[in-house]
Amino acid sequence: MKLTRFITMLFAAAIFAVLTSPVPVPAADAMDKSTMDKTIFLNPDDLHWDNAPPSLPQGAKMAVLLGDPSKAGIFVIRFQAPGAYTIPPHYHSRAETLTVLSGTLYLGGGETFDPPSSHALEVGGFHYLPAKSPHFAFSKAPVIVEIHGEGPFDIIYMNPADDPLKAR
Repeated sequence: MKLTRFITMLFAAAIFAVLTSPVPVPAADAMDKSTMDKTIFLNPDDLHWDNAPPSLPQGAKMAVLLGDPSKAGIFVIRFQAPGAYTIPPHYHSRAETLTVLSGTLYLGGGETFDPPSSHALEVGGFHYLPAKSPHFAFSKAPVIVEIHGEGPFDIIYMNPADDPLKAR
């Protein structure tokens, strides 16, 4: 009886230790120091739009709001695509969330470009994409989306011939 009570108390103590231990947070050096340690207020006129990375088809613009998508750590970007813009089937190594801020973005799942199977996300539309999920995106008119994720951001095309870096 005493042994059973002792084992029960030990088990309870172990569970308490697990439940009350601190949750690990990313190492400070994993976050971009230029933005991660200060309060940020940005209005649309404050954004610095630049060409999207060369791993994406030409014509899109991007503004970094938080972090550095090329490095480890969280990031928030705005992505602006012109009308008739297509990102061929691809996937990302890490999960991402996306919210449509203006226009309509069409997203489809799978390893082939199949516009009829896509979902039209309108202003305020939200999309969560697990890591390594093949998908494609396109616009028929200008669109702006906000993307949140954990860097480094990458894009791996299902068909290597679709990779703009290989075409250049």
